[in-house]
Amino acid sequence: MPDYHIHTLPNGIRIVHKQVLHTKIAHSGFVMDIGSRDELPQEQGLAHFWEHMAFKGTQKRKSFHILNRLESVGGELNAYTTKEKICFYSSVLDKHFEKSFELLTDITFHSVFPEREIEKERGVILEEMSMYLDTPEEAIVDEFDAVVYEGHSLGNNILGTKESVSGFQKQDFLGFLDRNLSTDALVFCSVSNLPFEKVVKLAEKYLSDVPTIQKQRVRIPFTGYVPKNVTIEKPISQAHCVIGCPAYPLSDDRRIPFFMLNNLLGGPGMNSRLNLAVREKHGLVYTIDSNYATYIDTGLLSIYFGTEKKQLKRTTTLVLKELRKLREKPLGSLQLHTAKEQLMGQLAMAEESNMGLMMMLGKSILDQDKVESLNEIFDKIRSITATDLIDIANDVLREEQMSFLNYVPS
Repeated sequence: MPDYHIHTLPNGIRIVHKQVLHTKIAHSGFVMDIGSRDELPQEQGLAHFWEHMAFKGTQKRKSFHILNRLESVGGELNAYTTKEKICFYSSVLDKHFEKSFELLTDITFHSVFPEREIEKERGVILEEMSMYLDTPEEAIVDEFDAVVYEGHSLGNNILGTKESVSGFQKQDFLGFLDRNLSTDALVFCSVSNLPFEKVVKLAEKYLSDVPTIQKQRVRIPFTGYVPKNVTIEKPISQAHCVIGCPAYPLSDDRRIPFFMLNNLLGGPGMNSRLNLAVREKHGLVYTIDSNYATYIDTGLLSIYFGTEKKQLKRTTTLVLKELRKLREKPLGSLQLHTAKEQLMGQLAMAEESNMGLMMMLGKSILDQDKVESLNEIFDKIRSITATDLIDIANDVLREEQMSFLNYVPS
């Protein structure tokens, strides 16, 4: 029996809730199956701009009233945009849950995009873009997307370009929403001590008037990957590098074994193979890690490190050596057991964050129409064999399939 509850309103909006009795904080939000990959070429950055504009005025509230509504009672209101999702969310004391529900509904469905606010927020986003470009360890990771997904919307920067952001007007936001917003691709998710019945009652109160919206949007799948090796000179003091390639999509059964392989290679643990081989043994980097991102039709492995310019080649060689080890040498029984225990422990600790749990509920319902329990995930992890991992390593971690993006000091 699942440890969460789900209810679908007549208009198609799904409500997913997990009751956690020991907390006084109510986390909730709307997660929408809309992201930067849904933008047309001339719309780069529009999804993220909409996320900002949702806080700038609705049919009944001005910007100050939106920002002050929850802050004045000690709550938080925030949002984020990814390649495939936009989320508006809040955290408040449980007694203010209804207030946050009503406000989230207001900014999600009743934003009016005041033209004066568009002009002000345009400047804010351009400053955000400049700040991001001044941080090479962040900029290179996003630019690597453009290297791997060249010519596809997955390769576009979520912030957009200075040219695109400078040109957006009110009709652009309205057109983007009209093309992408669908009530059956939208979830209200919450984690709190409140009973599910109360959450459903409030959902019926605030969401029943939202009309049924069903759009037959088709996302163009990514195909035609070609490995690349790109080096860019920049006025920086350290060399930065990302190495990676496409990987398994969200629906692939090999996703969890590859997630474990990535965790072993360069996950958050200080005992990751890359950290031990490159930082601890040779002292060549301060930060080195690998990340595995999943989308509905593809995935992305990306390994990042920063080092002295003169050590770039040596560090790259050490990274490729670790990939070769995973392809050629199966894990021993103790190594395999340790890798499983480490991943299960990390996942269990991640679920201790009720805010993260709330967001995971919404995303899982949108992507898979279900939420896998920790025990179900643990069963899959326990079933992984050393043969599974070496087969996956030889499928994905081939050196000839890797792309390279280097920022080097000019």
